[in-house]
Amino acid sequence: MLGKLATWLRISGYDTLYVGDFSFDGNQRKKEDTFMLKNYTDRILLTRDRELYSRCLARKRKVFFIHSDYVADQIRELKSAGIDFKIVMNRCSVCNGILRKPEEHEVKEVLEREGISEDLSRKYELWYCPKCIKLYWMGSHWKNMVKFLKEIDESRI
Repeated sequence: MLGKLATWLRISGYDTLYVGDFSFDGNQRKKEDTFMLKNYTDRILLTRDRELYSRCLARKRKVFFIHSDYVADQIRELKSAGIDFKIVMNRCSVCNGILRKPEEHEVKEVLEREGISEDLSRKYELWYCPKCIKLYWMGSHWKNMVKFLKEIDESRI
């Protein structure tokens, strides 16, 4: 439901759990809702589900209802509530793990596995997710993310 928003929150350095990161058997939707209501109660739950939102309010659970289907508008909604979106390299956008500087053998392993040129490590500062075994760097994708956030601030998208 809010997977792209969860990714942007992680990119912005927020410790973000996403229900899609958990696996459930059987009646998926009901189990997800129950799980989110009962667990991680120290966190603010973000949802687009009106029923879940109402149930959270009834339980005095911290909850924020996201109105839009579009990630740019969702980011604007959270910005208006005081959430700062900026790109920081401290959380994995995939798993929420803490990033760190990679060791040489880790860089080599990822570059070989992904078929990426070894000169990447000479061109860019790298960050590493030990859970996902994934590298991050400030390449063109980084520039596109900065541009996207700037356009949101300028209300061009």
